[in-house]
Amino acid sequence: MKTICLYFEIHQIIHLKRYRFFDIGTDHYYYDDYENEYGIADIAERSYMPALGTLLEMIKANGDYFKVAFSLSGVGMEQLEMHAPQVLEKLQELNDTGCVEFLAEPYSHGLSSLVNEESFAKEVKRQCAKMKEYFGHSPKVFRNSSLIYSDDIGLQVSQMGFKGMLTEGAKHVLGWKSPHYVYSSAMAPNLKLLLRDIKLSDDISLRFNNSEWDGYPLFADNYIREIASLPQEEQVINIFMELSALGIAQPLSSNILEFFKALPACAKEKGITFSTPTELCMKMKPVDRLDVPDTLSWVDEERDVSTWLGNPMQREAFNKLYSVADRVRIADDPRINQDWDYLQASNNFRFMTTKPSNIVLDRGIYSSPFDAFTNYMNILGDFINRVNNLYPADIDNDELAGLLTTIKNQGDELEMKEKEIIRLQAKIEKIEEATKKDTKKKRPGMGKKKTTVKKEKP
Repeated sequence: MKTICLYFEIHQIIHLKRYRFFDIGTDHYYYDDYENEYGIADIAERSYMPALGTLLEMIKANGDYFKVAFSLSGVGMEQLEMHAPQVLEKLQELNDTGCVEFLAEPYSHGLSSLVNEESFAKEVKRQCAKMKEYFGHSPKVFRNSSLIYSDDIGLQVSQMGFKGMLTEGAKHVLGWKSPHYVYSSAMAPNLKLLLRDIKLSDDISLRFNNSEWDGYPLFADNYIREIASLPQEEQVINIFMELSALGIAQPLSSNILEFFKALPACAKEKGITFSTPTELCMKMKPVDRLDVPDTLSWVDEERDVSTWLGNPMQREAFNKLYSVADRVRIADDPRINQDWDYLQASNNFRFMTTKPSNIVLDRGIYSSPFDAFTNYMNILGDFINRVNNLYPADIDNDELAGLLTTIKNQGDELEMKEKEIIRLQAKIEKIEEATKKDTKKKRPGMGKKKTTVKKEKP
């Protein structure tokens, strides 16, 4: 029996402000607050709220037959907390239905998986904690930024304890194989891989409203009929996209939400079900191992990481940022950590791309890739100075780690001693109280008023 795994990504770009070379050392705030507030409010109104409302209606109308999965970056959730908390409330309402799964991903929506295992692991742990805080469950399936995957990344994700991982069904990786099966990671056989069907996903997220597309207009019954016509043994249909596809990439006027509403009924007629990623990982056995020695993603025709690291500017910015990754992680300063999250976000590097693309890239305040590079490097220069000034720059990472470990151990020891003092004080008070009670028992007359009998004179 065929089953559809429907997944949506929710992430929000953090817009950097115009930052000049002469601002370095004098201005440590890097963000365009107006653009960030406006951007998240706009996408919440035009996409997230109507889309989530529609998905909730679909669950209520179809019971546990219809299911869907989401992943949210930590920085995206921070923006929602500040500027659009109603989106998180709607997601919690969806979570209460029991038909929704929330996945893990890097907190920053960054590229740490490509360069620094410790930073990557820490990010994932923080995002999982935030998902547990909001939705009451720790994610069991992982989704990397832009579906980035390789054999090495799969091994680390498996070592973190995840059961499965989402990635791209890229032709140069699959060859003659189909994306409609569950596979296992080459270096971690226990990690199951769910591969995105590129055509079926992009038919909705990229082409739905394109009147020049030969599949236009796309109706739910035709879409499901195409899925049903796949070979009988190809049972897993993974349709992955950004949630903003519903309302932004494909405007609401295109009837995109009406298309989604019709999917469950059409699927049920063809005997097609809906499943969450964890359900697929628990029920389905992998048919083969998938070898991915070179990193892949879901971006551009090449399906690789060249959109972020394809030119010398991008690589220079990337290498300079992660040159302080260990110091940031070791120092663990709250203000530095927040800037670190925002500066890691993959869009900062994508704005610097010089690759031609069929998808229009909105660079925001930047007039060119070089403009984006210059602005980012100015900010990065100030940030790195702050990191180095946090502790003496002549202390290497090993010394710094040892120093901070000593400080932490001393703090833990003081905390333990304080707790021991409090415990002993309570014990002393208890003993003193017991002693007073024993004294009263031994002298029962103590504290009572004596009665004197006055004798009368004869």
